[in-house]
Amino acid sequence: MTVGIVVLVVVVILVGWFIAMYNGLVKLRNNRENAFANIDVQLKQRYDLVPQLVETIKGYASHEKETLEKVTAARAAAMNATTVDEKLAADKALSGALAGLRVSLEAYPELKANQNFLQLQNELADIENKLSAARRFFNSTTRELNNACEVFPSNIVAGMFGFKRAPMYEATENRETLNKAPEVRF
Repeated sequence: MTVGIVVLVVVVILVGWFIAMYNGLVKLRNNRENAFANIDVQLKQRYDLVPQLVETIKGYASHEKETLEKVTAARAAAMNATTVDEKLAADKALSGALAGLRVSLEAYPELKANQNFLQLQNELADIENKLSAARRFFNSTTRELNNACEVFPSNIVAGMFGFKRAPMYEATENRETLNKAPEVRF
């Protein structure tokens, strides 16, 4: 009788452990999805500002058509992305296009003094800062999920239920650009 009780207690403990591991993995996956939803909100605000910024710039920089078209195309691709991976890739493309736009605008001092442009630039800078914070949080939740999927013993439960390592949100610039010290000119 006591052996049966011990076996029953061990089985109950193992089932409880299994349930706790599974629920923990589900919570981590949901936290990651929530973190991406936060990025998605910021991206939507960014997408809404881009057309305003492009229209303001068009009046000043009519010959920068190619750069403006890249920004517009990247925005459209980003808005049409449906999966997290597609949205990550599209956001990287839009970030790159916006960086190219900022470089092109250096040649227009009268545009940089325009109040509408300055307000849009400030709003875009604010959104970029919020996006940066949201991306860091997303990467933190992704790291937690990845750790749970890879460390023993939760990796056993993760493997049984198809939980896999998820991609991090990575910088849009190439590594050479990131590792290069910025040039400061006076």
